[in-house]
Amino acid sequence: MAESFPMIGGNGTYSYTKNSQYQKQASDIAKEMIKEAVIEKLDPKTILSGTSTAFRIVDFGCSVGPNTFFTVQNLIEAVETKFSNIIFQGLENPPTSTSKTLELEFQVFFNDHTTNDFNTLFASLPPDRRYYAAAGPGSFHGRLFPRASIQLAHSSYALQWLSKVPEGLTDRKSTAWNGAMVHYTDSSEQVLNAYAGQYEKDMGAFLSARAEEIVSGGLVVLILPGIPDGVCHSEIPANVFYTFLGSSLLDLVNEGIVDKAEVDAFNLPIYAPSDSELRKLIEKNGSFSIERLEATIPKSQAKIDSSHVHSLIMHFRAALGGIFTKHFGNDVVEKMFDKTLAKSEEISKTLNTIYPLLTHLFVVLKRN
Repeated sequence: MAESFPMIGGNGTYSYTKNSQYQKQASDIAKEMIKEAVIEKLDPKTILSGTSTAFRIVDFGCSVGPNTFFTVQNLIEAVETKFSNIIFQGLENPPTSTSKTLELEFQVFFNDHTTNDFNTLFASLPPDRRYYAAAGPGSFHGRLFPRASIQLAHSSYALQWLSKVPEGLTDRKSTAWNGAMVHYTDSSEQVLNAYAGQYEKDMGAFLSARAEEIVSGGLVVLILPGIPDGVCHSEIPANVFYTFLGSSLLDLVNEGIVDKAEVDAFNLPIYAPSDSELRKLIEKNGSFSIERLEATIPKSQAKIDSSHVHSLIMHFRAALGGIFTKHFGNDVVEKMFDKTLAKSEEISKTLNTIYPLLTHLFVVLKRN
């Protein structure tokens, strides 16, 4: 059974709701790319049949908003643009309607783990939404919906999460033991291979589940942290932060606040694949055609200063605070993030020498 690693819920200072602007930036950058993909690749002849004009969308790994609502609105607008001028001529089983153009009814499923703060999510649903909203709780590494029931699936900044920590990382006898480290960044090749192996299993499970649920001709749009081929893992900004968080934990070990064994027993279940790595996994699955797969690397216009780093740390706290707190407790996590904030100048210098902040993979798949 997949483990659950929810974002910090509610509307507090460290909540995901108030600290997810970088994910929104990634979605905003991809907005036109998504619209283009839907208009060009979505085939109405393979999507609509019988008398139903229901169009079902899923956002996998939705968290608590508001980003998921912006994304859903973008998806709906893209679909409406696609279908706005489509006439029923040529459809084998045209829907019964007095209109000659399609009038779709949208049903949107918001998916995340059962421990996600769905109360906050649904309490903040847009009042003027033009869709029927429903929860789809559960791990996206398994089946969640009936066979061939979904026309359009989306996931943004969620597929970097593994279903569990890779095996061997906390076993001193294992070649993949990752003692004193919290991630694969700067670790041994065996540790990196353990992460890559777990990602292969999890992504394979995700694709197999979606292959059952997506109708023939339906689309899967993915935005996820990635690493361009040929770039070192230590040059990706997120990985830099994981390293600094780990060093802050070791500072607390040296101060006698945290037992080193606790650090040895902790690893972040997060992995960013390369574009070629992801392509191989999709091709291995065989259920989807790859309509688009590319590393998108926006160039930052300004240098990253200490105040920017503070904002980034708040972002990482919203995303990772829960999993750290579950293992170390709130007091230790408070001290860890305080120590990381104190390293803001060092972090900014490091980030200004490596790749831009929003390195991610943009993927469009079409169900065969």
